[in-house]
Order: sequence, then C-alpha cells, then structure tokens
Amino acid sequence: MNISKRCFVRIISFLAALVVVLGIMAAQSYNTASRLKAQMEYAMMKNVEDLSTGIDNINTSLNKGIYAGTPEMMSALSAKLWSDAAGAKAALAQLPVAQLNLENTFKFLSQVGNYSKSLADKYSAGEELTDEDRDNLASLAQYAKKLSDNMWKVEQKVNSGELSLEQTDHAAFFSGEEDQPKYVTEGFTDFEEGYDNYPTLIYDGPFSDHILEKDPEMLKNAENVSVEDALKTAESASGSDKLEHTDDNDEHGKMQSYVFTDENGTVAAITKSGGYISYMMRYRPVENKGISASESVEKAENYISSVMKDDMTDTYYEINNNVCTINFAGEKNGVTLYTDLIKVSVAMDNGEIIAYDARGYLTNHTDRELPEPSVSEDDARAKVSKSLEINDCGLAVIPSAGTNELFCYEFKCTAPDGQQMLVYVNTETGKEEQILLLQISENGTLTV
Repeated sequence: MNISKRCFVRIISFLAALVVVLGIMAAQSYNTASRLKAQMEYAMMKNVEDLSTGIDNINTSLNKGIYAGTPEMMSALSAKLWSDAAGAKAALAQLPVAQLNLENTFKFLSQVGNYSKSLADKYSAGEELTDEDRDNLASLAQYAKKLSDNMWKVEQKVNSGELSLEQTDHAAFFSGEEDQPKYVTEGFTDFEEGYDNYPTLIYDGPFSDHILEKDPEMLKNAENVSVEDALKTAESASGSDKLEHTDDNDEHGKMQSYVFTDENGTVAAITKSGGYISYMMRYRPVENKGISASESVEKAENYISSVMKDDMTDTYYEINNNVCTINFAGEKNGVTLYTDLIKVSVAMDNGEIIAYDARGYLTNHTDRELPEPSVSEDDARAKVSKSLEINDCGLAVIPSAGTNELFCYEFKCTAPDGQQMLVYVNTETGKEEQILLLQISENGTLTV
C-alpha cells in the first residue's frame, strides 16, 4: 500500500503527539501517586508521633499518681490518663500492626485509664489508696516507660528510613527473607513479649483482670472437637481450602483454640471445646469502594446467618480504610443483648468477608431467663432528662462496670442541639444506669 508523503507526515505527527500526551498523562499519574503516597506516609508518621506522645504522657501521669495526696488531684490525673490512653489506642489502631495481634499492648492502654478512674472513684468515696494501689501504679509506670522508650526508638528509625510505614505485600512481610524491607511492625514485637511481671489488676471496671479472665460461657461443658473437624469448620468460615495447622500456632488460656493459616494471609481460630469459630481474618489491602454501607451490612448479615443459628441484630457500623465493620448483638424475644457481641468486617471493594470476631459472644452468651420489668416504661421515661426528646424505646441487656449484667429500658433520644444519644434505665430499680453519645458520620456510628 502506497502512502503519500503528506499522509506519512500526518501519521508521524499524530504518533509524536500521542507520545507527548501519554507522557504528560504518565507524569500526572506519577505525581498524583507520589502525592497520595506522601499524604499516607504523613498520616502514618503523625500516628506514630501521637502514639509516642500519648505513651510519654501516660508515663508522666502515672508517676504523678503514685504521690497524689487528694481526691481532686487523683481525679485530674485520671481524666488525663483516660484521654491519653484513648488517643494512644486510636493512633495505634491506625498503624499497620494488625497482624501482630497486639493483645497485651491494647490491654495495657485499656487498663491504664480504667484502673486510674477506679482509684479516683475510691478516693472520692473517702477511702485511702493502699500500698498495693500505689505499687500497681508504679508497676504500670514502669511498663509505660518501657513502651515510651520503645516508641521513641521506632519514631527515630522511621525518620531515618530504617523502618518503613508503607504497607506492602503481606506475603513479602511473612516470607522471612533477609532482603525484605523492615516495617514499623517490628518495633512493637519486643514490648508485646515483655509482660512477664505485669501486675494483676482487680478493680470495678470493664478491663479488670477478673473480667478478662472470665471463663467463656459457651465453652462450659462443651465437648472437645478433633483438629480434623475444626479444620472443616475453619474452611467453611474462611472459604479457603489451603488451611494448615501447626501446634505452635494454637491459642491457650480461657479460650483454647486450634489456629489454621494459609499462605495468602488467612487465619481462622476454632475453639477446641465446642468447635465454635472464635475469629477469622484475611489480610489484604482494600484499595477502593465498590459497594455501599447498606450492601456491606447485608453481606455481613448473610454471612453471620450462615455460620451460626442464634438470632443476631446489627447495631452500628464503622468504615475505615474501605472496610466496613458491623457490630452485631444477640437478640432474644425482642430484647437486644449488648453483652453478646460479634463483629464482622466486609471489604467494600467486592463484598468479601475479611474478618469475623465472636470472642465476646462466646464469652458472654448463655440461655438467660429475663424477668418481667418491675418498673413500668412510663416510670422509666420519667427518669430521662426533660430536655431530651425520646424517639424510641426498647429493652436491652447491657454490661455493668463489673461482671454483672443490667436489664434496662433503652431510650433513643435527641438533644436540643441535635445530638443523638442512648439512655439506659434499669427495669428493676428505675436507676439511670448509662448515657451513650452517638457520633454519626458518613463513616458510621460510634458510641462514647
């Protein structure tokens, strides 16, 4: 085929222009990617700094608390510890450390605020702090110092480039190859394993050791299952047929479980008593949103109905990093059981279930016989502030600060400024037991 000189020049010009346009597009894409990466690294670095600062403040406040001589000072320090511990937990939750299962570190941060509050309440009630109370504060301060020192080292290594904040391929992290880059996760390992002499804290609060060490209700008198049967349950729960079991991975303690893993980052734990799904997780990044929050809730509902027979109701959800985590509570005869909780996480790119955690449910669920309320709904309504508009009322079982459960009326209310909240009034005593504020946004609902 013959091509005229003019046509040939046009083709060359077109191709040259195309190359220029593609080059510009590539440069723009590169700049956008670089900008997004820089923003992510900045956010991660800020979380490291916030965690470091929070832990440092906790250490300082604990040392002050040892010598607090008045209820007012103890209350002030308690409020500071509560705030700093909450901030540290929030910062830690945003770091790529989920695969380390930092149970001890989260427990420490939870107990610091709650234990100091219990001491402040004790002081305010006219009781003196005992030597054991002050020894516990000193011990907590020592652990805070260790974590503080460790966190500043992590921050220095991140600043120097020795540790990376970038979340890359999960398989590379677990490959064990020496030439793989080191991630920020490595900075937490030593502290997580350093709880040999951690004090046992018994107090009136939700993170007291006597509650954390509670024998799971659903495992009592349950028959043991074989590892072969547990594997079948794990495969069904995870959808993976490549799971393997090694004794070294098994979990011990109050909820002994077989733990199964595969090379793609799937982990499933099945209780040795009863063969219940304790938890299941899949480690993978979720880059975008392909489904809505309501579709995610529907996916979670379908999943939870496929793995258990008990009635559950979805309460609230939260979206982080394109993952929608839905909180389910048990339900019996129209009563919401907030003590019996299950969390299901849905990847919003394709609707895949990437996490299921039933440990709270297995610990607390039992066949309850709920009494008829002694206090009428009208009398309970009278306990709610007159400045609140009551939108709805139901019945619920909620956890107390200790190990007890409270049977309450649950009033869904709106304040004059539009703030949504829940008010709980005891069905037996008429006491206003709890008020929860609802923080509602496009990313879900939090209760505080």
